[in-house]
Amino acid sequence: MFLIKFSNKYLYLLFFFLIIFILFPWALNAQEYNGRVVGVSDGDTITVLISGNQQIKVRLAEIDTPESAQPYGSRSKQKLSDLIFNKNVTINVTDKDRYGRLVGRVYVDGVDVNATMVEIGAAWVYRQYAKDQNLFSLEEKAREYKIGLWSLPESERVPPWEWRKQKRNNSPKFNEVEKIRKQPVNNSGFSCGSKSTCGQMSSCEEAMFYLNQCGLTRLDRDRDGVPCESICR
Repeated sequence: MFLIKFSNKYLYLLFFFLIIFILFPWALNAQEYNGRVVGVSDGDTITVLISGNQQIKVRLAEIDTPESAQPYGSRSKQKLSDLIFNKNVTINVTDKDRYGRLVGRVYVDGVDVNATMVEIGAAWVYRQYAKDQNLFSLEEKAREYKIGLWSLPESERVPPWEWRKQKRNNSPKFNEVEKIRKQPVNNSGFSCGSKSTCGQMSSCEEAMFYLNQCGLTRLDRDRDGVPCESICR
């Protein structure tokens, strides 16, 4: 009986690790890769050839670059290519995104490529995911000296996450949000000070009031101008 229980225990463990390996093979590997950059898709996505002649897609963490159809999109891609194409890099993996790409910080000859892209004005700090506060300082300096994309007219400097959102959101619900956002202060009876979280909001209109009239910026975590996206989406 003991031998049967002992065997079953290890069979369960073996089955568990087999499932993990099948579903998340990258999770069982070391979270650092070394390889040569063989492709640059855009300003924040690369293909790296690692040992075993395996190619992996890597999304540069904590930054976001203009899409190809945006102003500076092709130049951002070229800047990244100039920095790392056909060079040996080290990737410190921090996550895996919904497209199956590894997400991480990329280094070439010890230089942080993610930070460099921000420093030369070829990338925005991706506010929704950024943890490195130094990136914000680099972006502010690039903005101050009008480096890279910051030399563009203000009307052309649309954060890529906002640009993507505008492309996605052509639904009646999105248009309703825009209509509410552009309304002047109304006589709806809302007043500042009584509420502080999205869970307390009774409507998108009320959330808009608290964001725009009361300055309750915590309602708009990704800073895209739309608060409480669970009710304003």
